[in-house]
Amino acid sequence: MGSDDRVSFTLNDRPVQAACPPERILLDLLREELRLTGTKRGCDLGTCGCCTVLIDGRPTLSCLTLARLVEARSVTTIEGVSPAQGLSAVQRAFVELGATQCGFCTPGFVMTATALLREHPHPSRSEIEQAISGNLCRCTGYLAIVRAIESAAGSAP
Repeated sequence: MGSDDRVSFTLNDRPVQAACPPERILLDLLREELRLTGTKRGCDLGTCGCCTVLIDGRPTLSCLTLARLVEARSVTTIEGVSPAQGLSAVQRAFVELGATQCGFCTPGFVMTATALLREHPHPSRSEIEQAISGNLCRCTGYLAIVRAIESAAGSAP
């Protein structure tokens, strides 16, 4: 691979450069090349939200994003959401309010909720439901997830 087969971007607030064939999707780059496995592979069709990451602060499905498109951009994964000590407000609320069951979809929900609360610190229930409409959970009825996001809205994500 030549220098043209690499991508340079900021990942979880750190500059990175990685091998990147033209066809590589961001999900594979994160999981296989960079060994960040918190971002989950769910449907590979963009319908479940398990692979949600933040690109320049916006929730983005990494299974549908060519890795080359993050050149010179900022990517945040679930590994980059937690502060140095402990959990973010969103993660803490998910744990305290039982918003996780199997946990497979949790990283995608946390990333979506984090972006929502950064943009709208005190969203209505309707705004929360709209924001998470692209995230699927096969274990819960979503009520605990919505309540966790409402609870996290009381503090910074």
